[in-house]
Amino acid sequence: MKRDATGPVTAPWPTPAPTAAKRARVWGRLLATMALAAGVCVLSGTSLFAQGPVKRPNIVVILGDDMGYSDMGSFGSEIRTPNLDALAKGGVRFTNFYTHASCSPTRSMLLSGVDTHLNGLGNMSEFTAPNQMGVDGYEGNLNDRVATLPQLLKDAGYHTYMVGKWHLGKEPTQIPAARGFERDFTLLDGMGSYWDDWNFSAANPKSLYTEDGRYLRRLPKNFYATRTYTDKLISWIDAGRGDGKPFFAYVAHQAPHEPYHLPKEWRNRHIGEYDKGWDALRQERLKRQIEMGIVPPGTQLAERMWFVPDSTLLAPAARAVMGKKMEIYAGLVENLDHHVGRLIDHLKKIGEYDNTIFIVFGDNGAEGNDLYDMIAGSPGSRDYLFAAMHWSQNNPNAWGDPGSWLAYGPAWAQVSMTPFSQYKAWMGEGGIRNALIVSGPVVKRPAGSVNRGLMHVTDIMPTLLEIAGATYPKTRGGQASLPLMGKSWGPVLAGAAESVRTDQDYLAWEVFGNRAVRQGSWKLRWEWRPFGKGDWELFDLAADSGELKDLAADHPDKLKAMVALWDDYVRTSNVVLPNRSPHETLEKVLPQRVPVQAGYPPLNLKRQYVPPANMLADPKK
Repeated sequence: MKRDATGPVTAPWPTPAPTAAKRARVWGRLLATMALAAGVCVLSGTSLFAQGPVKRPNIVVILGDDMGYSDMGSFGSEIRTPNLDALAKGGVRFTNFYTHASCSPTRSMLLSGVDTHLNGLGNMSEFTAPNQMGVDGYEGNLNDRVATLPQLLKDAGYHTYMVGKWHLGKEPTQIPAARGFERDFTLLDGMGSYWDDWNFSAANPKSLYTEDGRYLRRLPKNFYATRTYTDKLISWIDAGRGDGKPFFAYVAHQAPHEPYHLPKEWRNRHIGEYDKGWDALRQERLKRQIEMGIVPPGTQLAERMWFVPDSTLLAPAARAVMGKKMEIYAGLVENLDHHVGRLIDHLKKIGEYDNTIFIVFGDNGAEGNDLYDMIAGSPGSRDYLFAAMHWSQNNPNAWGDPGSWLAYGPAWAQVSMTPFSQYKAWMGEGGIRNALIVSGPVVKRPAGSVNRGLMHVTDIMPTLLEIAGATYPKTRGGQASLPLMGKSWGPVLAGAAESVRTDQDYLAWEVFGNRAVRQGSWKLRWEWRPFGKGDWELFDLAADSGELKDLAADHPDKLKAMVALWDDYVRTSNVVLPNRSPHETLEKVLPQRVPVQAGYPPLNLKRQYVPPANMLADPKK
């Protein structure tokens, strides 16, 4: 089985996956370099930090919730993210990094290193299908058959801290404190208000928070999610410094997940900038991405979603209102960057920044789905009444305030996912590919460089265990441990390899019945209509990252081979396709799918004809 890896997308050479011995040599050389810099003699040829008095690095994982591929300045955005961009400038950007199509499945793989269909998040708890109920691997929470990254790092001598969104279980045995975090201040739900603890349905009216393993009766005074999370983390770092132990911090921000709640002073930083519309913004971001080397020259934008209008055809007032939605979103991303900067500045102040590894990415594609409609439901229903009572502050002048609900919709989500197709919950590249930044003392690649090797969120577990000198247990609960899905990034970070994957390995995904396989530059995709065809589609991402041309009919042998990989994934990863899906009615709800081509139909673009001046005349009497 080779489902745990794939080869680089754009590199013209195959890169063999390094052997364990080679990985040890690479980490050993990296360790020796660090040791010499610190004036410490270390034996060569051993795994990183496994021995010797070298100070092990701190680790900070920063997760943006629904942050898009192109939303950071260092990935082509006009949004100002100087602190995140500084990490990119000092580290390396990875342009072919995959998460999952939705949040809790990604988080489960990040913290366990194990496939979702085995670790308990075979489906999101909110959408578990009837035929998945009671099936091992579909508990809807991170199950007890997996060891967690914080548990293993804690056993290896790290302080373990978490702030932000958990979304992996609410029972006492499932909360962060029970899964290895020494200190935590966490939102257990999948989303919530940034200002208070109001939730979104009548059955679940209040968000649940924990602090250091205790369920909170109320939130602290002057609570604002992004600021409070940062304050808590900084205080723990200071409190734990006395014993000299390194720390692992999982910074799982709510931002920029909807509803877009934002202090007033952050709401007006882009006034009028987005009135030009989504098509123009996508073109501008793509141009910058090509200039930066994020995507290769000649990259084409994915097709605009067929149900999204040409923004140039909107009335001025509508364009202004739609533009303001993106203004608020941009401010939310910039506020997130500001608080990341506060953490960075504090680590510099206390002398820990240079010994801290940062890993930054978003948990899935940008959110283009209508969550408010999904939660509130039909007029006259219980949840519709609840939403009207508690989430009714929706005048544009109130956007960002407590009680307001704002999301920017599919048009702007496609901007966030430039240049890719689709967005969160779908298997287009816009649903599962994310921007990744890694910086810190283990990165020996040129500062500010771009790498196109294929990376996956499950790689983070083996990478950080290797860095920390920790080991993955052979058994758990008297049984053999579930196998880690990912591969250590050690050789790539050390500059000794361009990828840890070969073109023979593959990755696969499934959630809500949508599914995909990636092997080399080939991608197999099945999605519910009308986003997909309700059948397999085949794309060559090296030539077509926007998934514009289905090659299934042109390459039947490749299609057959890729389907065989999918079948292997189903057998080895406990995949139970759901018999119900939140997407099952979309084909009837959305307009009929048609191709979107610039300039068609010309009727929409025809302007008033102005005759030659010398042929104008007044009517004759």
